[in-house]
Amino acid sequence: MNPLHPLSLHVNGVAVQAQVEPRQHLADFLREQVGLTGTHLGCEYGVCGACTVRVDGRIVRACLMLAIQAQGCEVQTIEGLDAQGQYKDLQQAFVARNALQCGFCTPGMVMCASALLEQGGCPSRSDIRAHISGNYCRCTGYEAIVDAIELTAQQRAAAPQA
Repeated sequence: MNPLHPLSLHVNGVAVQAQVEPRQHLADFLREQVGLTGTHLGCEYGVCGACTVRVDGRIVRACLMLAIQAQGCEVQTIEGLDAQGQYKDLQQAFVARNALQCGFCTPGMVMCASALLEQGGCPSRSDIRAHISGNYCRCTGYEAIVDAIELTAQQRAAAPQA
């Protein structure tokens, strides 16, 4: 039996204090101890992208990162994007373009897409494909996902600046 270790971090802007096993993955910690089930577990090898979150602003695979490695970090999950309204337009574009079907890959795909869109401008379709290439979708064939991301980028670029 492994001893528990203290963990202090921020998840979606909220301070979290917990005790974790040294080998517990961040995805399991988020789902089981924090109760944020939007971070999905697919392959558990870091290839499918279903567990995509941000740690200190960087996209990471939560199935490959140990929870204890997030000590002192800011972790953002799909629920955090939702709470801040950062992806409502992207979410609407996913619906409008039928870019989600079973929905399993959607949280990871949206986390990845939102990181690309925050860079600003209008990425090309090939840039969008390259950026989401680490996220698997077995239902849509990707065209609708690329359409949704492209549409959101175009709408954001055309929107008047506040």
